[in-house]
Amino acid sequence: DIEGFWRSIWDYFNIEADGDPTQVLSTHQMPGAQWFPDTRLNYAEHIFRNATDQHPAIIARCEGDAPIEVSWQQLQRDVGALAATLRGLGIVPGDRVVAYLSNVPQTVVAFLACASIGAIWSSCAPEMGVSVVLDRFQQIQPKLIFATDSYTYAGKTFDRRAVLNEVLQALPEIAHLIHVPGPLFKPGETTLPWRGTIAWSEAVAKPAPLKFERLPFSHPLWVVYSSGTTGLPKAMVH
Repeated sequence: DIEGFWRSIWDYFNIEADGDPTQVLSTHQMPGAQWFPDTRLNYAEHIFRNATDQHPAIIARCEGDAPIEVSWQQLQRDVGALAATLRGLGIVPGDRVVAYLSNVPQTVVAFLACASIGAIWSSCAPEMGVSVVLDRFQQIQPKLIFATDSYTYAGKTFDRRAVLNEVLQALPEIAHLIHVPGPLFKPGETTLPWRGTIAWSEAVAKPAPLKFERLPFSHPLWVVYSSGTTGLPKAMVH
């Protein structure tokens, strides 16, 4: 009873959505099945249902730094501010936004801001080289990239500016870059000379209410990739 099972999950977790979830599955055809075709909802809206002042939203440990705690209040404030910046740059539902970032709190903020407006997220780790990144990002034609200049691993700092230069040259459709400073970026240094570059501090500077764009259940949330060992990585849309 596929429909009965997934409707029970919907009800158990009290999914917040517009429309009617009565029709769970419009067709059993694979590929091509359409789930909850008469509903609209937003992933990020459900994340923030868990907001509380009883514990932090994020606890981050980054090599060489003290642990960082981000409160739910701070997370919501930064996501709202960044989402407003993205809208101001013309990012709309369905646009692809990518990241070349480490596992840091800014990456979570960036993803949730994208999800809140319906932009489709994808990412590569900064240790990936030019060809590995392009094999993935060229398939989805992103309009904006979040990127860092450097990262630290096993006590060593790695400069990724030359790699990012090549990536940007091969992705002309990227109109804007939001720069998340890495360990090599010195305080007071002007932001790096990439086209359409905006400093992270500027992108989240102006508070704005966090709004959620409710989208069809089948609207893409993010794109991940297979390993690419037998050809180009396969882009898998979730």
